[in-house]
Amino acid sequence: MRSLERHRDVGAYALGVLDEADAFRFEDHLMECPRCAVQVTEFGPAARQLMLYRSSTPRLVHPLAKPGPRMLDRLLSQVAARNRAGRRRLLLALAASVVVAVSAPAVAVLTRDDGGSAVSVAATDERSGVWAQVTTQDEAWGSNVEIEVKDGAGPRTCRLVVVGRDGSEETVTSWSVPRLDARPHTVLGGSAMHPEDIARYEVRTAEGDNLVTLKPR
Repeated sequence: MRSLERHRDVGAYALGVLDEADAFRFEDHLMECPRCAVQVTEFGPAARQLMLYRSSTPRLVHPLAKPGPRMLDRLLSQVAARNRAGRRRLLLALAASVVVAVSAPAVAVLTRDDGGSAVSVAATDERSGVWAQVTTQDEAWGSNVEIEVKDGAGPRTCRLVVVGRDGSEETVTSWSVPRLDARPHTVLGGSAMHPEDIARYEVRTAEGDNLVTLKPR
């Protein structure tokens, strides 16, 4: 029964309304559940739009009120319904890749509302223990890049490097890993390369040590 409840925590986690203990438990579940990992990625834009709406609209409720279970379920259902077409094959392929090799990259191609596409790839490095997921959206000028990374070996400074098919390299973004904090953190960046020009992504320390490599197919 608790496993089913974990699946229902996707919306609450994306909106940031889980308490710290439940958030930690859901993050452990997220590492083992491709279905929830994909839904968290899909739910991100809806959650950001909701937060923007709430910040620009006069409050009609108590300031400490949080979205109720029915509201979270309704938002999650709307996101799922919009993306259900063609998503079953993606989930099956993603689940199969996790079963075959947990450390192997899992690649997903997500269709955006504007007709474009976002390519998502995730991998875990057995040596460093670092897990990362990179989502790249093609733009006229290059790529929007979002990285979600889980690294419990802080404190240290890391950066995301894209390596082109021609061997060129570009640092997309950088961040600081807090001490003893293994929760996933999301960082945004951009690259002049288009997704089809990128051979791989590398998460490196400031000293240049490679923590995890992600290769889109």
